[in-house]
Amino acid sequence: MALRRHRLPRFWLGLTLGLVACGIGATYWWEQQLPQKLEQAARSGDLEACLRYSEQLEALRWLGGKAPAEQGSCRRLKAAQLWQQERWSEALQLQLQLVNSLAGSEADRERLLVWQQNLQQRAIARFQEGDLPAALKILAVMGDDHRADGDSLGDKLSENWTRNRLQLERAKSLTDQKRWWEALEALTRIDHPWWRTQSRGLQAKVQKGIEGLAPQEREHDAHGQLPHTVPSAQLDAQVRQRIAQGMDEWSAFQEACRSLGGQVVEAGPETACKRRSTRR
Repeated sequence: MALRRHRLPRFWLGLTLGLVACGIGATYWWEQQLPQKLEQAARSGDLEACLRYSEQLEALRWLGGKAPAEQGSCRRLKAAQLWQQERWSEALQLQLQLVNSLAGSEADRERLLVWQQNLQQRAIARFQEGDLPAALKILAVMGDDHRADGDSLGDKLSENWTRNRLQLERAKSLTDQKRWWEALEALTRIDHPWWRTQSRGLQAKVQKGIEGLAPQEREHDAHGQLPHTVPSAQLDAQVRQRIAQGMDEWSAFQEACRSLGGQVVEAGPETACKRRSTRR
């Protein structure tokens, strides 16, 4: 019995090593078959099988096998097929795999870049049409909709959208207060085509309001800075400082003007900060 117990661990060890060796042998044998199967799938146009064999061959690269040309070819064809079907995320992912593989070429890298630029152009077109969510959805395909540092294309589009929306809201508020020249100035800062269209009705109202002003109120000094105004460099510096502290533009302008000894006056299509008279 003692002899039997002594030999039993050797038996199990030998059995385990034998199974491992068989597994490695079978895997090695299958790895040797894959290039042929991959070539057959590529020749017959079976892209799904071709792609499947490519992935298996990639996983077994540790056995020392080489990447056949068919491996890159089927990925290239499948990525192009996915792109034509507008399955952009899958197409980019597969094309990126191809670029990062041994079968990737400079032409594959250029195609990936072209596809990314194409998506950016599509997103910008949707943005210009006034559909920000659709634009961000397209950019999300390649992770360009938002970044923590705010430097993605999606972040820039969102910033532009918000700025135009706030300018229109400011113009509406100034129009309600009949501050026509300031409202017009806010409207001229709107540079997005869709928001410009949204502001047309308000712009007509502002123009009508300006036309209703007395002639002297409509005059605009075309010769630069108005006489007796606070120096613009000092005023701009004060305004920027207050905006940086979180104050809105109009409040910052008013407070900066007062701090420099001026008073806010409407002068043509602009609002000026005029020095207070010192005469008694």
